[in-house]
Amino acid sequence: MEKQKSISVADIARRQALLIVLIGIVIVFSFLTEQFLTPNNIINIFRQISTIAVMGAGMTFCIVGGNFDLSVGALLSMCGCVFISTYDRLGAFPALLITLAIGCVSGAVCGFLCGYLKLNSMIVTLGMQQVLQALTLMYTGGQYVQLEDLNAPITVIGKGNIGIVPVSVIIMAVFCVVYAMILSKTVFGHRVKAVGSNTETSRYSGINDKKIVLQTFVLSGLSAAIGGIILSTRGGGGQSTMGMGYEFDVITAVILGGASLAGGSGSIFRTFIGALVIGILKTGFVLLGLSSYTQYVAECIIILFAVYLDISAGKRKVR
Repeated sequence: MEKQKSISVADIARRQALLIVLIGIVIVFSFLTEQFLTPNNIINIFRQISTIAVMGAGMTFCIVGGNFDLSVGALLSMCGCVFISTYDRLGAFPALLITLAIGCVSGAVCGFLCGYLKLNSMIVTLGMQQVLQALTLMYTGGQYVQLEDLNAPITVIGKGNIGIVPVSVIIMAVFCVVYAMILSKTVFGHRVKAVGSNTETSRYSGINDKKIVLQTFVLSGLSAAIGGIILSTRGGGGQSTMGMGYEFDVITAVILGGASLAGGSGSIFRTFIGALVIGILKTGFVLLGLSSYTQYVAECIIILFAVYLDISAGKRKVR
């Protein structure tokens, strides 16, 4: 009986390891710096992770479906620049439609190559990353794209508040809830997990795996476009390098959230927790005065540790 109880406690601790880590990090930083638990800093953390969490929701679908999307950082840059420039020329609604269309088309291209032509997703999206960076440089001429009016109404998306809650945080919450329901409560979500778990088996059961892969990449592209809108309206402008490194943060958040690198399992809520861990670490490092290079090393160690845990969990399942 005692043995069963100890196994149960160990199992619970393993399943809730991310939340335990999150609580531990919060406690450590609250002792190391007085500014960490101030209301303004907490609000700022949630504002900063809104882009990563939104993009992470889309990336979760890709990884659960058995693929990676390394192009999201470059796509964020393109969508942010396009949104700012077209807003000044055409207005908010046309700019929004064009930006979201670019995100979906980019995702569809990657999804077609990976799903229908069976090309490796890492190679395809790495190539798409280079293409998008080149197109953004051509579009902007290598210049910073800025709103004509830095206080334009559209900037409420990135830096506005409703009460004390940032608008970007509200968008993040709605977006993550919708994506979470799609993944966990719909037939499409179950099919994504089935394809990620075993493509051949899902195909024999009547699932169109090619179409599912394409759709997961479209969702990833859409989330990157929304992330670009949030980030560009926060600063009132954009440039071709604004999304550099975001793909690393996004994938880190998804993997920290427990999504299997082999596909088949993942959670939008846990991806959000992973993004929150990253945001807290970044803010804590800044408050402690650590350099950006130290942050990169810390993130690398974290993702390597997460990959190790994922591989270990896979071995335990096999046994």
